Amino acid sequence: MIDYHGRRFRPVSNTANGETSAETIFHYQQNGRVLTCAYAGGRIVTGHLIGLVDDDGGIDMRYHQVNDKGELMTGVCRSVPELMPEGRIRLHETWRWTSGDGSSGRSVLEEIDRS
Repeated sequence: MIDYHGRRFRPVSNTANGETSAETIFHYQQNGRVLTCAYAGGRIVTGHLIGLVDDDGGIDMRYHQVNDKGELMTGVCRSVPELMPEGRIRLHETWRWTSGDGSSGRSVLEEIDRS
């Protein structure tokens, strides 16, 4: 299992119906298999996610966020990790809104320096 505790991520790509961008920073915390995260930046005023990490480092998560229009948005996401040559993690995400139009999308997040 990958330990995500203390790692930070930033989106490098997202489909047009997503709200995160390169300005959005995700701060991951992990305790056993339970993953939590606070995130903000760009169109996201504030957001949180909670998920479970499997033996391969995949994450099954639920998220909620408030965007810059003052809307509360919710969704589900599956993240699959890729270990990059220099040791950073890239997350390939498939997600779906459970609010709004219910559409689906894909995004890629990459680990940035730990703080």
